[in-house]
Amino acid sequence: MDLPISFILFLVFLLHQRVFESTFVGRRSIVKERFSKKYRHPSLDSKLTLKRLNAEARCMTKARRLGVSTPVLYAVDPVLHTLTFEYVEGPSVKYIFLDFGTHGAVEERLDDIAVQIGDAIGKLHDSGFIHGDLTTSNMLIQSNTNSLVLIDFGLSFTSSLPEDKAVDLYVLERALLSMHSSCGNVMDRILAAYRKSSKQWSSTLNKLAQVRQRGRKRTMVG
Repeated sequence: MDLPISFILFLVFLLHQRVFESTFVGRRSIVKERFSKKYRHPSLDSKLTLKRLNAEARCMTKARRLGVSTPVLYAVDPVLHTLTFEYVEGPSVKYIFLDFGTHGAVEERLDDIAVQIGDAIGKLHDSGFIHGDLTTSNMLIQSNTNSLVLIDFGLSFTSSLPEDKAVDLYVLERALLSMHSSCGNVMDRILAAYRKSSKQWSSTLNKLAQVRQRGRKRTMVG
């Protein structure tokens, strides 16, 4: 079976980083470390890794300024190639939705999470940010506030193209269909909130219809 190129690239991305729990100035934290790529010249590798590290840090910081909740960034270490973040207490949306699939969805909570997801993505997209890895694993629900927190901006980039925004949404849609089909029309609820949040929703959703069609053709060929 041929694997999609996007999935292969994602696996390669995972192999070049690790995430672990730590403490920072007495506070519980999460550390994300990017590994060196041995096939590159050491000086070039260090420069490119640091560039990607700084880009991720900037995207997370700017997202917070836009009103999208992300973990607080504590530190960037250019030597060890690490980012240190606030530890967010709470489950991932992935496990909440999987629990809904097992025990039945709590409609009010499902709708609240979907609205928060659509609103957050709309804010990012209108400001020219593409998350790049919108899956329910990269969304947390903070326990004390029940608010959505987006994490892992390692594949994020800036773009104002409807195509890039549509692909961002399509990645999420495929993730929901493959893992959370028992949650019903959750993507429709997310897109309804996206339309309310984004001033540029029309061009993006028109492009999403085209991206879906291309995706279906690839599936049929495969």
